[in-house]
Amino acid sequence: MVWQVNAEEGNWLTNLPKAQAQAKAEKKMVLMDFNGSDWCAPCKALRKNVLNSPAFLEFAKDNLVLVDLDFPTHKQQAEELKKANQALSDKYHVEGYPTVIVLSGDGKELKKIVGYDEGKSAKDFITELQKLKNQG
Repeated sequence: MVWQVNAEEGNWLTNLPKAQAQAKAEKKMVLMDFNGSDWCAPCKALRKNVLNSPAFLEFAKDNLVLVDLDFPTHKQQAEELKKANQALSDKYHVEGYPTVIVLSGDGKELKKIVGYDEGKSAKDFITELQKLKNQG
């Protein structure tokens, strides 16, 4: 039997402090995805083509702690989560969606990617992340 890894099944955290603690303990990087899951077309494309791809999920399993920072317009979201996401958006100066920010295990910002170029494959994305990992 083959188990299908699915981002919706809980690989994605919504709490950055928890994610950072996990990343530090497991010597991984943190990848924050600032997105509008129910209205932002480039966000949906990034999720579909890269972040939910088997290759990316395989890489993430050993190298990343994933944090979903969603700013939906239609989906219900707890007020506490909305406030926490907005505070992180302000802290990291997020001005558009999607914005992906990669942090080291100790919270240092390593890379900020704003927008999504549909020509960029999961493999391209993984190559960039691998370079960041190798620098650390």
